[in-house]
Amino acid sequence: MTNIQKKVTIISTYPPRQCGIGTFSQSLIEGITGQDATYENTLFDVIAINDPQVTTEYPPIVKLIIDQQNQRDYLKAAAFINLSGSRSCLLQHEYGIFGGQSGIYILPLLHELKLPLIVTLHTVLKNPSFIEKSILQEIGKVASRVVVMSESGVQFLTSVYQIDKNKIIVIPHGIPKFNPKEHQQLKRKFHYENKKVLMTFGLLGRNKGIETVIHSLPEVVKRHPEVVYLVLGNTHPNVLQQTGESYRHYLKLLVRGYHLEDHVFFIKQFLPKKTLLEYLTATDIYITPYINEAQVTSGTLSYGLGAGAACVSTPFWHARELLGQQRGMLFDFKDSNGLSTLLINLLQDRKKLNLLKRNAYNFGKKMTWRSIGSQYSRLINEVARETHCKKPKKRIVNATLMPLFSLNHLCRLTDDTGIVQHAKYGVPNLKEGYCLDDNSRALLAVLMIYKRLKSDKALNLLPIYFSYVHYMQNVKGTFHNFLSFDRKFQDEEGSEDSFGRTIWAIGYLILHSPNDAYRQLAVEIFKKASPNFSRLTSLRGMANSIIGISLYLQFYQSDEKIINELEKLTANLLDQYHLHSVEGWHWFEDILTYDNAILPLSLLFSYNIIEQPGLSTIISESAGFLESQTFSNGVFAPIGSDGWYRKGQSKAKYPQQATDVMAMILLYDKLFEHKHRTADLEHMFTCFMWFLGENELRIPLYDHETTGCCDGLESYGVNRNQGAESSVSYIISYMKVLDALEQESTQTSIQTLPGADEKSIRSKNSVLV
Repeated sequence: MTNIQKKVTIISTYPPRQCGIGTFSQSLIEGITGQDATYENTLFDVIAINDPQVTTEYPPIVKLIIDQQNQRDYLKAAAFINLSGSRSCLLQHEYGIFGGQSGIYILPLLHELKLPLIVTLHTVLKNPSFIEKSILQEIGKVASRVVVMSESGVQFLTSVYQIDKNKIIVIPHGIPKFNPKEHQQLKRKFHYENKKVLMTFGLLGRNKGIETVIHSLPEVVKRHPEVVYLVLGNTHPNVLQQTGESYRHYLKLLVRGYHLEDHVFFIKQFLPKKTLLEYLTATDIYITPYINEAQVTSGTLSYGLGAGAACVSTPFWHARELLGQQRGMLFDFKDSNGLSTLLINLLQDRKKLNLLKRNAYNFGKKMTWRSIGSQYSRLINEVARETHCKKPKKRIVNATLMPLFSLNHLCRLTDDTGIVQHAKYGVPNLKEGYCLDDNSRALLAVLMIYKRLKSDKALNLLPIYFSYVHYMQNVKGTFHNFLSFDRKFQDEEGSEDSFGRTIWAIGYLILHSPNDAYRQLAVEIFKKASPNFSRLTSLRGMANSIIGISLYLQFYQSDEKIINELEKLTANLLDQYHLHSVEGWHWFEDILTYDNAILPLSLLFSYNIIEQPGLSTIISESAGFLESQTFSNGVFAPIGSDGWYRKGQSKAKYPQQATDVMAMILLYDKLFEHKHRTADLEHMFTCFMWFLGENELRIPLYDHETTGCCDGLESYGVNRNQGAESSVSYIISYMKVLDALEQESTQTSIQTLPGADEKSIRSKNSVLV
């Protein structure tokens, strides 16, 4: 029994759930404590990840159960762990055992922990998906140590996932203590005393490559009719759910076709540990015929090695490490002929067979659970003694956390007509055509980029979006919204929202035009649209228009007719506020929906132009109310679009949209300009970090590879499509953070980080933009 100084909480699947990771966790606890890991002890609490479709009675050591697909259970578990008295937490990680997209639900739990975290990775992919890579990168940020079981795992974590090598430690997969002297005795027990026993065990699936062994056996059996091949284990639950027993049935048909019924046996059970170890000890040759190299850990091969079997394997990553120095032999993937030759030669060469078995057993003795438990004990004690805080220091605006700015995805979405509305992943979806909303936002974005970074790319994109706006305007001054890819109008008149967003972009162009020609056309469009201001009834149509009108009036300050329009629109918004605002609900409607921050933001713009009684108070009340409803556990959480938030009812959490984040960033930028409160800058940057992973699921929506932004945060994870709305919202938000950096540097009372300034960002981005 080894010495752990303080209690540890372990998060994992756990027996009796049939899962190799659960068996790993139970064996690890027993290796550390020397005690049966089903009963309560003073050193370990287990939080079990449960499959809700299977009724499982857990042993007393399991203190809490997480329903795999229930998000709330993960946060409840974090609160439980923080109050449990544990000194540290040990997570067994495998993508498939946690809920949500690629197991994303585990991330909020990890971010809520207030104690050091050690993570054992059972899978490290060389070519992960966007979500898989993001999850492991987030884990690497919050973990004090990351344990892998092979050197190839270290290589991938540093090169693919950019995890700090100083955090990574290699601890091999543990194995039970075997006694090879029982080999013949156990053969007799299973009635194989005159047989040469080949075996593969584990949950069955097509990636296991069992058919390669079956294809190899006819030639082997001709030379060695005493050979039997045992395939132990149930079908993997995920395989069962998707395709049932089709793979096992296919294998049985192969066996029948080769007339191997007396030589191949399927033992369809999740065997008790004692029985499994007896089968392994009775084995002469253990085979792992996996069909590809992408496996950095194999517990089954480790067990075969420790049992003192001669191990034969395809050259997947972990096998190449384990079976070096004559501890086993390798054959090529799906190479049944090569395997057949290898087995025949090995069965004929008793001296070689015994050498492999002896070397395997001697190496395996270093990997017993007692030995592995000692390594984990030292690691747990080391991490528990560390006093460093795993979470970053509080910042106001930290430019070092921001990705390099790039217009690549914006350019990808743009053709000579305008910006394409939607994308499939990072590829423009031309079938959906274009819309005014997105082209107006894109026009606003490139104007901001050119104003801030003097980007030629942005300047070249400007006339594309501007001409789209011009083309979509009707005779009466309103606008079409949707245009097909073959440039056919899809509506007679767009929404008031799209009208307002266009007026905003045109107003910004009038104020910040790079040349007079653009400004003059913008003024024509604005004037033609202005008779429609008084007809607006949508609150967000009015709010967006107020912003555009205010920008226009910053340039044409004496236009009394437009000032009058601004006063009327502002009064309309204030009337709605007075109508709906009550104690505890300081808002313009009885519901919070989308683009909420645009409403108080528009009043801030109006405040700089005109005077209205009580305007400042309403701005403060509404902005404060919105803030109180959209920040949770230190992250920004916009109102979900699946039902929104109606007064007196429950609040929808998902999907969360990038436009809501952008609107809130713009609001805080304007609030700081208005009141000079550093808290507004801090909240603004917290909102921006929503894009980079500081959200309720703790997963980034910004894609570093495509430089696009995913379309939304869903209950299951991320909507991977990267359309114009989300990607442009990210760009505008980025530009506003650069503005905030400039504002921050003028406030001597604000503490900034070294190098975290707009000038350094601009310098770094000069090539990309």
